[in-house]
Amino acid sequence: MKRTIIVHGWADHPENAWFPWLKTELDKKGYEVEVPVMPDAKRPVITAWVGHLSTLLDGVGPNDELTLIGHSIGCQTILRTLEITRGLKIKKVILVAGWLTLTNLETSDEENIAAPWLTAPIDFDKVRSAADSFTAILSDNDQWVPLEKTKKAFESKLGARVIVEHGRGHFAGDDGVTELPVILTEIQS
Repeated sequence: MKRTIIVHGWADHPENAWFPWLKTELDKKGYEVEVPVMPDAKRPVITAWVGHLSTLLDGVGPNDELTLIGHSIGCQTILRTLEITRGLKIKKVILVAGWLTLTNLETSDEENIAAPWLTAPIDFDKVRSAADSFTAILSDNDQWVPLEKTKKAFESKLGARVIVEHGRGHFAGDDGVTELPVILTEIQS
């Protein structure tokens, strides 16, 4: 069975941005698609988000072709979940506007929420061994994700194929991004 789990980002929800469009497109192609509501999205905490995703992965069978797609902090959630997952092999991981560093946080509250995500280490050797392939989709005008630094990190730490889209901001609904065809191409490649 072809399955996909889409993990939304910080202060987001499954009915925003390109998530509904992608779910509909993948449904048409015969995928079983989940876009879970992540816990307390306005104040994401690593243990809660990783725990929630881990619970969803408990139902994955050995014959499932699973693709994990994350947006922003959802990408971190996927990486941190793969780090602790034992014996599960993910077919593809697609990271949209993923980050390991951030810029332009505007308030001390944002800095406090982001701090654990930015400072708690990730064992990238374990993460790499849990998936067949990684793709990172970044934008050349994302105000929070530094392009060159993030591109180099995902290439070196994950062996990721990096795709840079022009003028897509943070790939959010506020940026007017309601469809993201590059993901369909990556899933089917």
